[in-house]
Amino acid sequence: MSAVIARTRFSVLDRSRTRAGRPPAEALRDTVALAREAEGLGYHRFWVSEHHGVPGVAGSAPTVLAAAVAAATRSVRVGTGGVMLPNHRPLVVAEQFGVLESLFPGRIDMGLGRSVGFTDGVRRALGRDKDAADDFAAQLGELLGWFAGTSPTGVHARPAEGLRVPPFVLAMGEGARIAARAGLPIVIGDLRRRERMLRGVDEYRSLFRPSPWASEPYVVVSGTVAVAGTAEDARRLLVPEAWAVAYSRTHGTFPPLAPAGEIEERAMTARERDLYESALDGHLAGTADQVAHELEAVLGATGADEVLVTTSTYDRAALLDSYRRLAALFAPGS
Repeated sequence: MSAVIARTRFSVLDRSRTRAGRPPAEALRDTVALAREAEGLGYHRFWVSEHHGVPGVAGSAPTVLAAAVAAATRSVRVGTGGVMLPNHRPLVVAEQFGVLESLFPGRIDMGLGRSVGFTDGVRRALGRDKDAADDFAAQLGELLGWFAGTSPTGVHARPAEGLRVPPFVLAMGEGARIAARAGLPIVIGDLRRRERMLRGVDEYRSLFRPSPWASEPYVVVSGTVAVAGTAEDARRLLVPEAWAVAYSRTHGTFPPLAPAGEIEERAMTARERDLYESALDGHLAGTADQVAHELEAVLGATGADEVLVTTSTYDRAALLDSYRRLAALFAPGS
């Protein structure tokens, strides 16, 4: 076993991807079931995401889903990757995580992003506009203040005040700089854009200021990792998500996952084919030995403390097998 992989934490982010012909409720149940599997395999965290109005994603209420995951597991840390802070009032976010931490003490993470709804219609429904992310630093400061009990309003966030829920910022660019100045751990990706990721990590570390939340930088690198018995099988795991990306960029909507065989037989336009092939490239996919080699390179270059894996595919059995094979790299007894 690689020493650098063995000393690195591995975690899972699941987006509750829907599958063609199956109801969204099944995707949510699959997320909870995957969390139990991940816990048994030794993954450190299991996070869920926030998306609104997306046909291919059932996870629209991450704190609600995190509660279901935490209730179904015993030891794995549970959190969000992330709650999109510009979409919510910081007081409400503090209250939600205060409830989670009160119910599941010592197991809750608060992953926070700065994205807003992807379409004008979703943003209108959320009561936000494209510029809402510009206030992220102030929103983040207000949110942390509710936990510290430093709000100047005379209002107290119950039961959040006085609790310690570790915050993480999911960001590149300005978001990473905000995280560094606030002294918070960061989740940075994706693995496909290595040079950009390395620049972001370096800038984050150079600007980091110790805080009550973290005394030193903590870097989580995030991306897709697919492991199978052959490199070809690992690449096929990527096919459903790659087609969903290509379809979204040519049709304006992100669809449920379709079977790999159905996609491979599909007649694509030249534009669709280019986007599809591009979406297949750059991920960590291959046999266990190939992925271990790639992981060592990424971890060596970034000095990351943790890897957050976000793999999605249509075949749930193959997805579970991939997570098992990956776990065998960092926890051989799993």
